[in-house]
Amino acid sequence: MNESFLFLAEGFEELEAMTAVDVLRRAGMKVKTVSITSALQVTGAHGVTLNCDVLYDNTLFSSPEWLILPGGMPGAVNLYEFAPLQGLLKRQAESENGRIAAICAAPGVVLGQLGLLKGRKATCYPGFESYMKGAEPTGTPVTSDEKFVLGNGPANALPWALSIVKAAKGLEAAKNVAEGMLYHSKDESEIENYFG
Repeated sequence: MNESFLFLAEGFEELEAMTAVDVLRRAGMKVKTVSITSALQVTGAHGVTLNCDVLYDNTLFSSPEWLILPGGMPGAVNLYEFAPLQGLLKRQAESENGRIAAICAAPGVVLGQLGLLKGRKATCYPGFESYMKGAEPTGTPVTSDEKFVLGNGPANALPWALSIVKAAKGLEAAKNVAEGMLYHSKDESEIENYFG
C-alpha cells in the first residue's frame, strides 16, 4: 500500500484533519501530514497548532494512494492558492490508481475551482456549491464518486474518514475501525448508512 498525504495550510479545520489521520492510521494505512508552509508547525482555524510530519517542498510524492484535503477557512483558500498542490492534485486525478478526499470547503474551493469535479456527484459545506461548477451536488454528509470521497463538514469528519477506509481497504476494514471506536449500533442492517 502506497503512502497517503494530508495537506495542512494555515487556517485548516482541526477536527477534519485529525479525524482523517487518526482513522486512517487505525486502519493500518500509511498517512503523513504535509505542511504547505515553510514550517512544520501549522495553526488551524481555531488556534490549534499541529506539528506536521513533512514539508511539502522536501517531499517526493511518488504514486501516492490518497491526497487528502481538510476544509476550514482560510485553510481551503490557502490550499487552493498553493500552485504546486494544484499540479499534484491534477496529476492525481488523471492517474490510474490515485484517489482524492476532501471535506467542508475544500471540495468546492480547491477541487471545484480546479475543474476536477465536473460530471461527478459531490458534496461540500453548504454555501460553497457554486464553486463546484459542472458537479452534481448531493447535499449528503458524504459522497463517493470513483476517485473521490467528499464530506460536507466537521460533524461528518468521522463517516468521511471511514468512507476513505472503505474505498481503500473495503467495508470490513471500515466496520472494524468503526466498531473499535464504538461508532455505530450493533445492528448490521444499519451499518451501510454510516459510509458514503
